[in-house]
Amino acid sequence: MTIPLVVGVDGSEASLEAVDWAAAEAVRHGVPLRLLHAAAGEPEASGVISAASERAGKSAPAVRLSSEVSHEDAVCALVGHGRNAFALVLGNRGLGGLPGMLLGSVGLAVAARAGCPVVVVRGAPEHRSTRFGCVVVGVEDGEGSGTAVDFALREAHVRRCRLVALHAWSPPSGACTTPQASSWQLEAHRRPPAQVLDDALRRPAEKYRDAEVSRRLVEKPARPALLEAASTADLLVVGARRRLDHPGLQLGLINHALLHHAPCPVAVVPRR
Repeated sequence: MTIPLVVGVDGSEASLEAVDWAAAEAVRHGVPLRLLHAAAGEPEASGVISAASERAGKSAPAVRLSSEVSHEDAVCALVGHGRNAFALVLGNRGLGGLPGMLLGSVGLAVAARAGCPVVVVRGAPEHRSTRFGCVVVGVEDGEGSGTAVDFALREAHVRRCRLVALHAWSPPSGACTTPQASSWQLEAHRRPPAQVLDDALRRPAEKYRDAEVSRRLVEKPARPALLEAASTADLLVVGARRRLDHPGLQLGLINHALLHHAPCPVAVVPRR
């Protein structure tokens, strides 16, 4: 049986926008869509699920749809379902969101704990569609980006769009260097920026040979570089390392910023 794409619903407009996005995503990948509502004693649970099911049916009539009401708290319910999910999809704000909070506490907690990719659906309608024909993936130096690049290339493939692989870098203090220059090796533990991208793309690109991939090296901090690239993207993909001391992911300051401020949906992909 094909594992489902799971979307969390709570009756908020943001969660219904997530349902629209998830329904289209499920059709693209040919996977079932499961609507999950964590009721925790809430008397109107059936109404929330019914509204979300109707929304999904209208936006994607062909999707294979199921629904479930959980009596766990929302974070535990979503993380639990994420153990056997294609991905988890969430709205960027819930009914309980506090003024000034750009991402709900449930979304942040799920993104930090889930064992599968988590997509937080953000942005204006044009960013939640396929208007720009572009998926952006952030590539970092090290081994944390491998599964993120795989995920992003698959997304570009099913969307038939361009993938932008972006690596933001800063030269060593006082060094005169370029993205390709060997003088980068003055810091022996670091690779030239161009090699970081080449190494990250080599294996997954062999699987998706027809993908249109653009390599982008940006000499600036990663946060503004990724936010700028996301301004003309349909999806921004970033990786996250697993913590060694306890369950969960190392989201880091950059991923936190993207989840709160990105102008388009953001996918956080755990490293295997």
